[in-house]
Amino acid sequence: MTAYKAPLDDLRFALFDVLGAEKTLMSLQGGDAHSRDLLDAVLEEAGRLSEQLLAPTNGPADEEGCHYDKATQTVTTPKGFKQAFKQFAEGGWTGLTNPEKYGGQALPGVLGTATTEIFQSGNLAWSLYPLLSEGATHAMEMHGEEWQRERYMKPIIEGRWTGTMCLTEPQAGSDLGLLKTRAEPSGDEAYKISGTKIFISAGEHDLTENIVHLVLARLPDAPAGSRGISMFIVPKFKVNEDGSLGERNTVTAGAIEHKMGIHACSTCVINLDGAEGYLIGQPNKGLMAMFTMMNAARLSVGVQGLALAERALQNSLNYARERLQSRSLSGAKFPDKPADNLLVQPDVRRMLLTQRAFVEGSRALVLYTALQTDIESRASDEATRKKAGELVAFLIPIAKGVVTELAQECTKEALQIYGGHGYIAENGMEQFVRDARIITLYEGTTGIQAADLLGRKILQLQGVGLKHFLEEISAFCQQHVHDESLRAFVGPLAVYTKAWGDTTMALAQRAQANPEELGAAAVDYLYYSGYVALAYLWARSVVAAEAGMQSTAFKQAKRDTATFYFARILPRCLTHQAAIEAGIDTLPMIV
Repeated sequence: MTAYKAPLDDLRFALFDVLGAEKTLMSLQGGDAHSRDLLDAVLEEAGRLSEQLLAPTNGPADEEGCHYDKATQTVTTPKGFKQAFKQFAEGGWTGLTNPEKYGGQALPGVLGTATTEIFQSGNLAWSLYPLLSEGATHAMEMHGEEWQRERYMKPIIEGRWTGTMCLTEPQAGSDLGLLKTRAEPSGDEAYKISGTKIFISAGEHDLTENIVHLVLARLPDAPAGSRGISMFIVPKFKVNEDGSLGERNTVTAGAIEHKMGIHACSTCVINLDGAEGYLIGQPNKGLMAMFTMMNAARLSVGVQGLALAERALQNSLNYARERLQSRSLSGAKFPDKPADNLLVQPDVRRMLLTQRAFVEGSRALVLYTALQTDIESRASDEATRKKAGELVAFLIPIAKGVVTELAQECTKEALQIYGGHGYIAENGMEQFVRDARIITLYEGTTGIQAADLLGRKILQLQGVGLKHFLEEISAFCQQHVHDESLRAFVGPLAVYTKAWGDTTMALAQRAQANPEELGAAAVDYLYYSGYVALAYLWARSVVAAEAGMQSTAFKQAKRDTATFYFARILPRCLTHQAAIEAGIDTLPMIV
């Protein structure tokens, strides 16, 4: 079984030293109470809950999986899940960032992201049950009517119910314009909804008394394609006007998917047979409303990659310290022992430093993005909110697409350090590899994230978010250009940042002549963007460490890891740039 210790020191460092979260949050509307003491206390309690309650269930729950009863079309979650959710809800975690008006604690989104990492490292599959609820409540807050918030949103925030989002169907995949689920008006504002949805995480379970599904469907007069999609609230049990539960709705789990990972999360086929539902938002504007959930979910999936990589790093590092095998090529380092430990091997250190560079860099990236969501929603002036929102839109596909891909590399390297013991299930490492492989797929594959970044955020929106980010990096480089101790970081960062802008402009011009150039370059462009973004945050981390109150060992570890990243990882951009420049002509049709 694998161990887990919440990385509170590095979370605090990223939040307060690198990003200056306390000062930023307290400057926002309603932020007077968001002091470091409060945020620290929440992180401490989240760490305790994850380490003691969630982490011990991770391996056993993966082995047990979920149990589907075909006769009753119900799902029983693994041992310990129900009690863990009860304790989680009683602690107020289900409403951590929701508005106080509806029973939440209105704490910052960046704190929610930090605690989400901690819970997901403890048990990723378990964390998906409350995670989908967060997105559902946010969608209802943004697009629902007041009676819908009171009737359906409050119980989710209280932890009595959970929420899901029901998007795709067997014939649709990522092309939601092909969905066929129908919504027929039935009077009294209600609709009868019929169709089949697939890949519905937490679609059926025994953790709460009700489940509220947000379902995409078509009205009878809806136009074809994605322009004709509406969103509906469809509860598992109908809800009376006084909030009490009524009869069972005709929405059921037809099966649970048998997946390569996250076995303890019930991913369901959901069948709707004239199920009672209520329109949320405007008719035929459901896809826009659903993106409220999807953007939050995409950031959270990026955090899942970070969470898995963190736990894999912790265990592979401990294994490398303890495993005695062979000798150092330069002579025995532990002559009193039968062999040296694995850390004397340069290639093992390479794998561990790769993991650390990606984990700590990704942590800064997702927290940076989450902090922008707080600025977007709480800043006092419109210009600041607008800029933050543009940064969030730009960074979401990077935080989701790149961080989940890097998590695959991290878990693979962790498995490799274990050698033959890595693929033995009892050691727990192969579970991280399986789980990490899945997260690159749901909420949009890496290719979809790349297309969103390059096609929409760069070309359609004239790259406004990229411009903000490049200006910020350039200002940082200019500020530290004469600092001799930062030369190894600031110089290369400035070069790659300029090349990022130049490559973007050249690619946009080529795409005007042939739109296929976008698809040919998108994934490489996504990686290029991610590597430069991480380089910027690593350079900021070195500056923050030098100025901070951390130990000498902590400061040195930051500088060493940043040096490794700039020397061995950042040059990967050159390969991706070459692939971008190779263009569509190198991708002939395969027959």
